[in-house]
Amino acid sequence: MKFDPFVIPFNIGLFFILIYAVVRSIIWFRALSRPDKLRLQRGFFGRPFGQSLKEIFLESLIHRKIFKTNFLLGYMHMSLAFGWFLLILFGTIEADIFGDSHLNPPYKAIFFKYFNPVHGMTGIEAAYSFLMDLILAFILSGLLLAVIKRFYSRVVGMRKTTKLKTLDRIALTSLWMIFPSRLLAESFTSGAYGSGSFLTGSLGSSLASFLPAIEMAYPFWWLYSISLGTFFILLPLTRYMHIPTELFLIFARNSGIRTGDQPGAFMEMQIYSCSSCGICIDACQLNFSAGITNIQSAYLMKGLRNAEDVRDIASNCLMCGRCDIKCPVGIELTPVRMIARRSGDSEAGSKNGIWKKYFPERHPVAPEKQSHEPAYGWLPEAKVPKADVLYYAGCMTHLTPAVKNAMVKILDASGVNYDFIDRDGGVCCGRPLMLAGQDREARELINYNSQLIWKSGATTLVTSCPICYKVFRESYYLNVEVLHHTQFIRRLILKGSIRLSFLRKKVSYHTPSELGRRSGIYDDPKLVLMHVARFQKTGFDDENSLCCGGSLGNTRISHDQKNKIALDAVHELTKADPDILATACPLCKKTFAGVSDTPVADIAEIVAEALSLPVPPAGRKGKKILKHRETANID
Repeated sequence: MKFDPFVIPFNIGLFFILIYAVVRSIIWFRALSRPDKLRLQRGFFGRPFGQSLKEIFLESLIHRKIFKTNFLLGYMHMSLAFGWFLLILFGTIEADIFGDSHLNPPYKAIFFKYFNPVHGMTGIEAAYSFLMDLILAFILSGLLLAVIKRFYSRVVGMRKTTKLKTLDRIALTSLWMIFPSRLLAESFTSGAYGSGSFLTGSLGSSLASFLPAIEMAYPFWWLYSISLGTFFILLPLTRYMHIPTELFLIFARNSGIRTGDQPGAFMEMQIYSCSSCGICIDACQLNFSAGITNIQSAYLMKGLRNAEDVRDIASNCLMCGRCDIKCPVGIELTPVRMIARRSGDSEAGSKNGIWKKYFPERHPVAPEKQSHEPAYGWLPEAKVPKADVLYYAGCMTHLTPAVKNAMVKILDASGVNYDFIDRDGGVCCGRPLMLAGQDREARELINYNSQLIWKSGATTLVTSCPICYKVFRESYYLNVEVLHHTQFIRRLILKGSIRLSFLRKKVSYHTPSELGRRSGIYDDPKLVLMHVARFQKTGFDDENSLCCGGSLGNTRISHDQKNKIALDAVHELTKADPDILATACPLCKKTFAGVSDTPVADIAEIVAEALSLPVPPAGRKGKKILKHRETANID
């Protein structure tokens, strides 16, 4: 037997999704900018190609990142993805070796047991049949976990799972039906012909003992085919489009393509690569501290994919980057959210007919027209004296004057030629306006501050605020070295420009989101603390750090909700009972100080205190201690 009508739903679905994926990829490629097209082309013929294949295996099939976060969740995803891949791969080999001919159509491999019902009874065929049963059992074990996760998420270590819409539910149901229907179809067939292995053979024999196996098998072959066809056809309309899209995304990302600050093809690839796995929901402090459960990145991506109004979701976020780090696909979630804040929403694709659902045209809602007169034209002409080092405190540091005063003390003690450019208040760096999507106004402030810095002739710019640090590094075009004050202080210590005593206090360090996850500065603050205090870990270190809750990126949550986030964070960070909770951000210090019973201090304040105490003679023993602290394990 070479064909049966029950394979038609599968064939329709398979050819549809293959054609759709090719057309979609062509559309995305054509929409890329010329430089990005060249990057992608070079990527296919260079080292990025090998890196992409490795990442596809480790992340799309094995799901290594999810394993690191949650073993059960990782096993669930791996068994479904890698197991299905193995089932297709070895099924194709099986049809080629044991079938009637070579180069069989796809349905022959998928429904091999139907067309070869007596296969697997003896010899190598029996061994291969055992392997196919083993792979199917592997997949079914993951499917069981997936069903449990959907209804009892805490069993697999998740607080929340994503809320599904109707089409997602239909696609999920069809996915869940694929493997049980295959199991029953193959089992009834094996029971009728006395074939099969430990799973399908044993189950088939049991079922055949009290049911008409031959008559029962055929409906389940139909169900298997219909489930596959339905799943393939619904793929582009649901979160499962991530399966083919993620492959294209990996090649694009490894070729050097990035999100940028405007909507584009790469952003759309990321939107369709989101599987709505829900890991970002568990990572979000708005969820587990403030009880806000409907604005996480999974819902933003779903809204963008469905061309819905996402303005409320986009603006209700701490922009701390915890979801970026946890995302197993590596989607640049915070940049995508920034673009969504600037662009507004898109016209809902559901109003445009079935074609527009598969190929939505996104029309960003234009912001309200505003006057193009300069918003900050009243600022005085930029003037600043010459200096080697410029210290820029920033708005939040001026609101926490102890940090500013500590830095002035450290700079004075170091003897460097510096100038405090915003001693009398100065001008904001522009980052808060950028977080609010007001790029034009932010650019005015950036231009003004740039003039100040250029005129000073300085070679180094030091800032106490991680928010300022990030924007100076990424949005200013300056021919100067930009340092956060923890980096600058560490440099002073290593050069011997300042001498510090040891405070003998226990200090737990909070890594600010903007300094750590957003800027990649993890070691310098900890190394500085090791020179002056007894450093201890918190369990929420480096990339896993908690947001203070005072983020300037969220103007939607209430003061009480911010306090809940801050209180939860302080509770976790002070479990080791430190004498001081240290941070390296004036906003974090101000936020934590309002809810913490433990004294909160910026690293600059702790260093300034160490400056005030008598310094022991720097003998051989002192140098050995200094070297030990600098080379201590801080991971």
